[in-house]
Amino acid sequence: MEELYSDDDVNGLNVIHVSGTKGKGSTCAFINSLLKVHGERTGFPRKIGLYTSPHLKYVQERIQIDSRPLSENLFAKYVFEVWHGLSGKIFPGPRYLQLLFLISVHAFIKEGVDVAIYETHNGGEYDATNVIQKPVVTGVTTIGMDHVEQLGPLIENIAWHKAGIFKHGSPAFSTSQEPAAATVLQQRANEKNVALQFVGVNPILPHNALALKPEVQRMNCSLAIALASTFLKIKASQEHCFLASQDIFQGIEQFSWPGRFHHILDGNHEWFLDGAHNELSIQKAAQWFVETTLEGQGCLVMPDPKKK
Repeated sequence: MEELYSDDDVNGLNVIHVSGTKGKGSTCAFINSLLKVHGERTGFPRKIGLYTSPHLKYVQERIQIDSRPLSENLFAKYVFEVWHGLSGKIFPGPRYLQLLFLISVHAFIKEGVDVAIYETHNGGEYDATNVIQKPVVTGVTTIGMDHVEQLGPLIENIAWHKAGIFKHGSPAFSTSQEPAAATVLQQRANEKNVALQFVGVNPILPHNALALKPEVQRMNCSLAIALASTFLKIKASQEHCFLASQDIFQGIEQFSWPGRFHHILDGNHEWFLDGAHNELSIQKAAQWFVETTLEGQGCLVMPDPKKK
């Protein structure tokens, strides 16, 4: 990183850093939506950077400014600027995720964002995004058994890695966790002298919002509210340093995260889109599908495997 930018340059991005197993991307998207509405109402933040993974169709979806992926031409321009900036300075060169992270930092600095929302890749302590030394605030979503070969074998080991984004001087928040994971998060927070707060479902959330139909999204949104609110308290002017209820309601209404708990009506057809690559995610996706179809059709008849 120092071959391109100093720590002060990166810290100047005003980073909100999010790790976890399930819900990182959704939480970051909720933060983006909440801050976007607040910025439209108050003037801060004017420009928001969002870095997430993976992408659905195009790699530039991972790097967004004001909810829009970088254009193909701008993405290519920044790729070559970073690549040439590193040429001859490091060997071997950066790996794929390291390169994408460097491109995001370069893009956000060049574009002058007021806040950069970063989702870790699959860990925390040794994640490529964890060169961020002074995030404004950090958050951890639900922790489960995933990437066990790299982070495990136990959930305590995984929690240790996820807590690696905690930094002294930066407040931290986490969703409710199972006891073993929560204990490790608290221990690591204590070691780093970090104020860690566990958050439950925020009672202000509207009951009938479509974006919150999956129960897990209520928890992700609650964490996003805590992170966005803390960011504003630290970085916004005194006049606009709080997240108003209208920001929350409108931010939830405008929330969009294609491919995650995504229900599409297409004429006589319905599509239910979600992604899952671990047991926890599969359970949540299946639960959302069953609840959504039951609600929409009165019942969902499953074939009896014994009758063929």
